[in-house]
Formats: sequence, C-alpha cells, structure tokens
Amino acid sequence: MNGTAAATGSASCRFAHYFVVCGVDTETGLEPDDGAGEGFEQSPIRRSFKSKVLVHYPESTDRNPFNKDAVNMLCMPRGLSFRTQADRLDPQFHSFTMSFDDGTRSYGFVHTFYEEVTGAQIITAMQTLYQMHHVEHHSASSVSSPSSSSSSASSPSTSSMDSLVSSLDESDAESLAGVSACFGCAGSFDPARDTLYVSKAICLLTPLPFLQAARQFLSQLHQAVTSHTAPPLPIESYIHNILYEVPLPPPGRSLRFHGVQGPIVCQRPGPGELPLGEYPLGEAFSLLGVDNMVQLITCVLLETQVLLCSQDYQRLMTVAEGVTTLLFPFQWQHIYLPIVSAPLHHLLDAPVPFLLGIQRREGAQRSSLHLPHEANLCFVDIDNRCVEAPEDLPVFPEQTELIQELSEVLLRFGLPPQGGVITKPATASPRMSSLVLEDLMEDRRNGNLGGEELAVLERLQALARRCGEEKMSDGGKTLGHVFEEEEEELKAAKLNVQLREVFAGRFAAMFGRYEEFVIHSALDLDSWLSNREGTFSFDKGSFLSVQPASHLHFLSHFLETSMFSSFVDGKVISRWADREPLQQLFDSRLERERLYDTDTEDSRNCRYRKCTTVFESAQVIERRLMKADHTAIHPHLLDMKIGQGRHQPGYFPKLQADVLAQGQNTNKWSGRVTASRRTDLKRSTVTEHSGVDNEQRQKHTFARKNLRQSKLLDPSLRAVTQTHREFAEWLLSECRLKTKRMLMERMGKESVELGQGEANITGLQENTLIHGLCDLLERTWGHGLQLKQGKSALWSHLLHYQAARGKTETPAESPGSSGSFDDGTLLLRGSLIQDMRFIQTMSEGLSEVGQARAWIHLALEKKMLSQHLKELLTNQQLLRQLYKPHAFLLCEEEREQFLFHLLSLNTVDYLCFTRVFTSISIPYRVVIIPMKKLSIAMATVDPWVCVSGELGDSGVRQIPKNSQEIFFQCKNLGRLSTLQLGQENSGLLAKCLIDCVMVYNEITGHTYKFPCGRWLGKGVGDGSLERVLIGQLVSPGGEEDAGRWTGTPPELASPSQSVRAVLGSLGSRSRMLSVEVQEDMREAANNLVKHFHKPEQERGNLTVLLCGEGGLVLSLEKFLLHGFKSNRLFQRNVFVWDFVEKSVVSMETADQMGDLHGSTLTKGPPCDLLCHYVNAINASPRNIGKEGKFQLLVCLGIRDRLLSHWLPLLAECHLTARTYEEGALLRDRAAVHSLSRILHTLNEFAITLETALVKGVDL
Repeated sequence: MNGTAAATGSASCRFAHYFVVCGVDTETGLEPDDGAGEGFEQSPIRRSFKSKVLVHYPESTDRNPFNKDAVNMLCMPRGLSFRTQADRLDPQFHSFTMSFDDGTRSYGFVHTFYEEVTGAQIITAMQTLYQMHHVEHHSASSVSSPSSSSSSASSPSTSSMDSLVSSLDESDAESLAGVSACFGCAGSFDPARDTLYVSKAICLLTPLPFLQAARQFLSQLHQAVTSHTAPPLPIESYIHNILYEVPLPPPGRSLRFHGVQGPIVCQRPGPGELPLGEYPLGEAFSLLGVDNMVQLITCVLLETQVLLCSQDYQRLMTVAEGVTTLLFPFQWQHIYLPIVSAPLHHLLDAPVPFLLGIQRREGAQRSSLHLPHEANLCFVDIDNRCVEAPEDLPVFPEQTELIQELSEVLLRFGLPPQGGVITKPATASPRMSSLVLEDLMEDRRNGNLGGEELAVLERLQALARRCGEEKMSDGGKTLGHVFEEEEEELKAAKLNVQLREVFAGRFAAMFGRYEEFVIHSALDLDSWLSNREGTFSFDKGSFLSVQPASHLHFLSHFLETSMFSSFVDGKVISRWADREPLQQLFDSRLERERLYDTDTEDSRNCRYRKCTTVFESAQVIERRLMKADHTAIHPHLLDMKIGQGRHQPGYFPKLQADVLAQGQNTNKWSGRVTASRRTDLKRSTVTEHSGVDNEQRQKHTFARKNLRQSKLLDPSLRAVTQTHREFAEWLLSECRLKTKRMLMERMGKESVELGQGEANITGLQENTLIHGLCDLLERTWGHGLQLKQGKSALWSHLLHYQAARGKTETPAESPGSSGSFDDGTLLLRGSLIQDMRFIQTMSEGLSEVGQARAWIHLALEKKMLSQHLKELLTNQQLLRQLYKPHAFLLCEEEREQFLFHLLSLNTVDYLCFTRVFTSISIPYRVVIIPMKKLSIAMATVDPWVCVSGELGDSGVRQIPKNSQEIFFQCKNLGRLSTLQLGQENSGLLAKCLIDCVMVYNEITGHTYKFPCGRWLGKGVGDGSLERVLIGQLVSPGGEEDAGRWTGTPPELASPSQSVRAVLGSLGSRSRMLSVEVQEDMREAANNLVKHFHKPEQERGNLTVLLCGEGGLVLSLEKFLLHGFKSNRLFQRNVFVWDFVEKSVVSMETADQMGDLHGSTLTKGPPCDLLCHYVNAINASPRNIGKEGKFQLLVCLGIRDRLLSHWLPLLAECHLTARTYEEGALLRDRAAVHSLSRILHTLNEFAITLETALVKGVDL
C-alpha cells in the first residue's frame, strides 16, 4: 500500500482528520468582510477583513471531504483582525462543530494568535485605509451638516486594498500627508512607529470531541513557534504524527501521544459508559447557575428555538455542547450551530427549531437584537447569566429535587450552585520542558513507579505546592502547577460524568418502561417506511395514564418532539437492523436496573431516587486518566530536504506540503497499529459516532432528515435561497403532519387501529397538540418577517391588518345591542376583526403571544381558522410591506396548501377556547321555541331559565314579558349540559307546549339545543312547572357547515317529543317488545360503566348518560311501563311515579299493620329508605312534575347505591299483580333479578350529580 492510500484509508480510525492554517493571504491582499456588519466610521485597525484557508492537510479524506469555506468561516468567525503593539495580543482558543447530512459531526479546535505583519503590501494598504478614514472623519466634523454618504460611497468595499493603493493619485497622497499629527490616538496606525500584527489560526479537525488533548497540542505547537529555542524536531513532524500516526483510543482505553513539549493523554469511554463528552459542564453550570441550566435543558428537550449569546465563542460551545450531552439517550434533531458567523445570520430567520449561538458585540444591548421569532424562543445571555424562556414552559418533572441533587454534586467539587465567575486562563499553559519531570510523569502514568519512587514523587508534589512560584527550569513550569493542571483536568472529567449520570438516571426513571408502549405494527422495514406518517409507533395515551400527575404537562409536550419520535423509531427499526449505539446503551442500563431493582412501587406514586452510579462512573474515568493504556508512535524526523523546517521565532512556518499531504510509512514503528486493529478501531468509531452503517438505517435516516445540514454553512446567495425553499417545504410538511395527527387523535382512529374500541383524546393531549399548532403558526408568520410589533409575529400581522382596516370599518357595537340577533351573530362569527376586538377586551392580562394563542383557540373552536388566515393574507400590499421576498407567506402555492391543511380541522369539533379561558365573561342568548300551533300560549306564561355547564351555572334568569328570548352575560359556563326551564304562574291558563330551548354562545358561535316536547303548566301533562332539559351541541359555527360531517358523535339529548308520545300513549305501551326493553336497559348501564373506566379527562357528560335519550332513567321507565294495565275508556296518561307512590303507601300501611322493627330510616332496610326518599321528593318545594320526580328518584338511587335493592321491592309489592299484566317484565322474576344484578354493577362507581338535578332535595 502506498503512502497516500495508507493516509486516506485509515482516516476513520485516526485521532485527527485535518490540520488547517487560516490567516491573511498576502497574494490577494486585504478584502473587507462585508458580512461583519461594520461601518466605515470604524477605524480600519478595528475592522474585520476576509480570512482564507492558507493550507490544510491532508487534501481530503474518504468519509469527510474538506469544506474550505465552512472551516474558514468557523475558524475565524469575525474574519481577520489587526492589532498594534499597544493592544493585547493574548492567544485565544475556541472550538466549533460541523454537522453532516447523515447526522454525524466533526469537531474543530482553533488556537488563534497574533503574528507580526511583514508584507509591505499589507502595511501600506492599512496605512492608506487609516489615512482615508482620518480625512473623512476630519472633514465630516468640520462641516456643520456632515454627510457621510458621499465619503463612504467613495470607500471601496469589494476590491482588494492593493488595487486601492495603486488607484490613489498624487493629490490624494499630498492631502493625506498632513494628518500624521493625530497618529497615536486609539485605533491609529503609523508604520514608522507601530508594529502591525494580524490574527492567524491553527486548527485541528477531529471525529470526536477530544477538547483537552487538542487544546494542549495546539498550545504546545504555538509555544514552540514563539520560543527562541527551536523544538527538537521540525513542526511538520508533530503535525504529521497527529494526523497519520496517532490513532483513536480504543473504547474503554486511554492513549498517550506526544506534543512538542510533553505527553498528552486522551481517553474514550467503554461500551457500557456514557458517550464521550469533554466540554466542561462545571463551567457551563457556573456560567448560568443550576436553575437556569435546568430551564435551558427543558427548552431544548421540548425543541423550542434556542439562541445563545456571548462575547466569547468558546462559552457558546461550552454551553451548547454541555446541554446536548445531557440529553442522553435522546439526540437533538434540528439545526445545530453553536457559532453562527455574520454571513450566516439569515439562519436566525429559520422557522424550525434550532440551537444557535451568536457573538454579542461589546456594549450591545438585548433590545438592539431584532429577532423574527420570539414567541417560542429561549434567549440565553451567557455573560449576564440570564435565560428568557418561552411563556407557559412546562416544569421539568421533579425539578426541585433534581436541582437539589445537581447542587450537591457541584458543591462536592467546590462550585456554587447559583453560578459564579469563571477565572480561567484564555489558553492552556504549555507542558513543562524538564526532561526529568517529564520522565517521572510518564512513569507514573504507565504504572512504572514502585512504592518508594511514588512516595518520593508525592513528597516532591507537596514541596512544590509549598514553594509554588519557584521555577524548575528556564521556560519551564513549577512542579506544583503540573500537578494542579492534572488535578483540574481530572476534577473536570469526574464532575462531567457525575452531572451526566444524574440526568441519565432521571430519564431512566421517567422512561424505564417505554418498551411496553412501543407499537410494532409493520411486518418489514419497507412497509413501515412507506406508511410512516400514518403509523403510530408509541401508545402515548397509555404511557401518560401511568405517569404521576405532576409529570403530565412536560411529558405530553415531550412525546410530540422529533427527538422522542426518532428515539422510538430507532426502537422499531431495531427489529430489522442493529440498534443505535445510544439506544443500545440506554436499554442495557434499563435491563441492569431491573435486575437489581426489587421495588414494585406504582410509577404514579414513586418517590424521587438519587443516582447511584455517579461515584462508580467517576472512578472508571479516573483510572483511565491516571494510567495510560496505550502509547502512540513518537514524532520522528520526516523525509525532508535540507533547509526545510527551519525555525523562525514568532512566525508560524510555511509547512512543507510534500511531507504532510500524505502519510509516510518510512518509520520502523509505523506498523504498530496492525491491520486487524485498524479494522476494530474503524468499526468502533463508526459505531460510536455515526450509528450503524447499513442500508436499512441509512434509508430511515434520509427519510427523516428534511434539512441538509451541510448546506447551512454555505453563505452564497444560491445556497441561502435553496435553504429558504427547504424551510418552506419543512413548514408545509410539518403543517400536514400536525393537522393529520390532530384529526386522527380527535376522531379516535389510533384506538380503532389498535383494536382498543372507542376512545377520545384526553384534554391534556388535545391542549398539547393545539399548543404545537400555535407554535407552528408563529414560526410560519415569523419566517422572512422584517417589521414586527411585540414578540408575536402572528399578532403583529393581525395588528397591522386591524390598523389598515380601521379606517374603513365603523366601531363595533356590543353583541347584545347589534341589531337583530341573526344579523349580529353572522357579523360576529364571520369577522376576523370582531374576534380580535374580543381578545383585546378580555380581562386576562395576556401578552402579545398569549393574545395570539387565544385568537387561534377561538378561531379553531369556531371552525374559522383557515378562513380568517386566508382573509388576513388577502392584503398583498401589507404582506409585501411586512415580509422579505423569500418569506413563506409570499410563496403562493405553499401558502394555499398550508391553508388547505388547516381547513381540514373544520371536520372535527374543538372546545379549546371555552375550556382554556375559563374566567372570561361570555354573552349568551336563550330562545324558547314553543310548538308552532300553540305559540300564542307563550303570552300566558312567565318563564325563567337557568343554564348549567361544566364550569357552573348562570343563576335564574327571568324571561321578559311577552318575549321568548333573553340575552345575558355571565362567567364562562364551559360546555353546556343542562337547562332548567320553569314558570312562576301556576294558574290553569298558564300553560304551554314547549318544543325546545336554544342557547347561543355569542363569542364562539356554538348553538346548543335542549329538546323538551312536553307541557309546562298545571293541569296538563304531568302538571310540571319546572323541567330539567339535557342539551346537545348542534351548530359549532362557521360558513363551511353545509355538507360538513363531524368526527365526534353527537351527545344524547333530552327525550324528544316523539319518544314522549310513545311513552304517553297507553295503547303503544303494550306493543313494546320485552327483548328491546331489556337490551336498552343493558346498553344504558354499559355506557355508564364505560364512562367510569375512561381516564377522567376523556369522560363525557354523566347527566346525559343518566337522563338523556337512551339514558338510564328513560330505559328504566320503559322497563316499568312494559305490561302496564290501562283504563282504555278515558285514555289518560298514566305515569310510573303514580305506581311508585301507591307502592310506597302500600308498604307503609303494611308496615304499620304488622310488627314494627326497630331499625332507623337511615340504617334500615331498603324498604324504609325507598319510602323516605319518595316522601322527601314529594315534599320538595320544586314543582317538577311526575316525570321529574321519577327522574330524581332514579338519580338519587343510583348515586346512593340503592336502586338495585329497590327494584325487587317494587316487583314483590302486592299492587304489582293488580297493576301489571301477566307478561309484564316486572312480574318476570328472572328479568327483575337480571336487571337488579346489572344495576348492582354500578355500585362500585362514585356518582356525582349536577346541582340542577337535586336542587331542593336534601338527601
């Protein structure tokens, strides 16, 4: 194998992939960095200029082709910077990461230092720039009305500074000659007096985040360059060594290799340990504090948009990498760029979840940062220790206990939990050059020191600590500093793993049983991939039902994230392919915990348990770092020509391409890494870093990834345009998936497919999905936004639209006084502006984001969301004024598809506004509709109503004289359930046959119908002056009602007039089939059982199941009317209550005639209780009629678990034989026994009755 093949073939198992040098290109000269956003009023010495990749080795590798522009941009995010001897010239260190399309990452470690400029071209160009700058500002200050536009226009912005020098004429040069008097002030430059320095960066690109090792290597390399004494070998030898001869450490092992001035140790976790994470979590927690870090991690877990801000690039990386390493076993699935340079600031416009970091200019304020997305943004100001989280952010499960445990870990390492200032040097100090000390240190790492030698070394250490400032040798370090450095590295590594173990333990506790809820529905991977969008891979409802109530808010949101979906998908795919390494590690940890965990405590009531593996994990890392397992090949002389590699102090040498472009096998030790070892290393690297490389998993990876990560780093106009097109496609795809999920959940399709029968989505999950829809709309309206009021992009657009319409629209009247009812309702329901005005008048104290969400909830409940948004987008002039050309809302085709997907939500009913905003005041309108033939009779009655819902009742509302309707305003009643209808006039002429009562919600447009079909008045029907009616939602509103269908079955209503006619006609009763009656009874009881077996959030209205059509009361009435003897001569209606009353009188008479037993009524037999309840109902002041009294008796009997005992009593009463025919069900012992057993099954449920049903009866 030749040298080149050896170099590229083993790239995947090498410690480093590339070595890069970035700086000023002396051939092209200076080019202003247009993307830096700096004005020409700034001194040239303070401006940024374009940097370039000067050299990189090797040219390319098989797995990671070199991206020159991206590496240059990330190595020097601010471009070239110039300094003079008057400025600070401290070297700086930062790192970066690049993501690839397959999900893998590469890490870059950059050491930036200042090098003296020797090129005359550059010095002359800088001098000329400064002189021009001085003249412009001097002339501008001498003029009374300065105008900088003309002078700045004359300054070149794109041509190089070399062309600038040659274009200056003599007159310009003469006019500049007299300004040297101002040289010497801040930002000035005079080549006769000042030395000019320019930044240069050396970078190491590695496949894994070996932060400490790379930092030490680059620092030692720079120290050797600046040292007055030449290093033992040419610089090329050390670079060649780390590129081609230092392998990755094997999993679970540590490796020692050599830098210029001393050994460097790196380690790699084993298969059962957490993945490599060297970014110092202790520093991240110190920068933000524990509370802020937990809040930030919560935002990342819930996939909000996260924007980090700091003056220090390395702080951005430390926090970003720290947070993502704490996500184990989950992985961030979206845009991840901890360092966003100025040319990439268009990514802040991304309408997708992201984790980005930007550098804050010195003195810049938060208010000066104009961001299009703020509704769901987590803004982190690292330097000021501030985290601005989105509104209504769920709390992390058991957050208080978690913060306490994290604080204890930090305190053990001497770090304050509330955070503190990090005082660390900007760059790592070089290793000592004392050969004796180096040998001692190496021997200790290798375990070659015996007891005596080790004791001597420890005494030397103690002595060095007492005399810490004494130098061991010229240019070297004190022995104390060496040990302190080692101890700090070890301490940071141990702290890292302990903090990560705490979070890993939390996720293991929360998702320890996740495998039980994974749904394996596909037969093979291809069929699963083809039906991916229509398949549910995780039973979220069942999982949430076994979680503690305090965890539900967070978990319901987290289950909807891409990181959790990807995690579950990995579990499903593991049936056909190897498991993802992170998932395999998590599953093995769960299996190990289950083996040792004998606690069978219910997961809903489990106590917080601290992590038990923190010390064990720290000891494993300590053992690896204290003793190196492997040693790499030492740097050696290369096959270089005489004169190459000459040392020039203070200047990084021009590297020899012929020896660095490929690996050389000339060294006798180069064969130490055998072929089999290379294979093992390659396999382990790929497994750890990029997942299992097989066709099946690749197919899945590319099916999930919509955004090409590698293209995000391309700042060219073509690439930016393509990126925004991908953003638009992403938004459209997300809208389609969200609306489809909302529809399937709302209509119970998931449960039907799983064979679980009927089930509705819980209120919690519904709120979570609607919250996700609000977030999607905010991100959509924020894409390409250039003019915004407040934090909400959508509400800002609505306000602009309202202002534009305000000039042509008259002020709205209140709903109660807006002319005729029908006209007012249509205006209110169809008007986007009216909905806005109501939201603005709500006394909820909502922010802009809260108002936007309230508006979305209201529009969704009214089935007007798509129509309102379509109306909002009709103002094209406003759109072009508010948005940039690439904005999603200006892409007509995608916009229409987006609105079409939202239109599909009109097929289901939502009560999201009514149930979320419970404390607002709602206007209601009630209309009593009599039978048409007898409507004149309404003039003789004096009716009143009391409307009840989930959240309370309206109180008694008197209908005005000679009117059939009333308008009133009261606190939100929620979904309406019952309506009490009565009248005060008890005269014989005051009677009316009521068809139904209609109730209109003026805000949501909902219409409730309360069927009656009975008389109200004395001497007619059952003589009732008051009725309790059961309602149903009949018109959710919206103009698309015609031809629409609903996915939710309508609720049962009050028994209709036709049903009452059947019950009221004695001739019809005999024709009722006994089989049908018994079946209806079983069905009514079964509905009640199913009601109580559902989770509480899923249950419907209990009153409907008891008193509505097909409910328990009506079914039992049918049972008792079957075979009832009638007096056909008069055809009078006979009511069940008559029979019950007579039976009670008969029982009381028999009891008085026979022996009186000594039991009290409350503790007595069912017979006494039946008599007591019937008498109490008859004594009630309410005039509810015979039907109402029977309904009340059944409801009280089922509530107090007595109904199953009363039925046999009525059957055994001696009146039964005289009142019922031979074939009546009540005279059939088997039928009565069967019904009694059915009713007995209901005794296990705690039944709570609505106040409207039991008002006036104290039992």
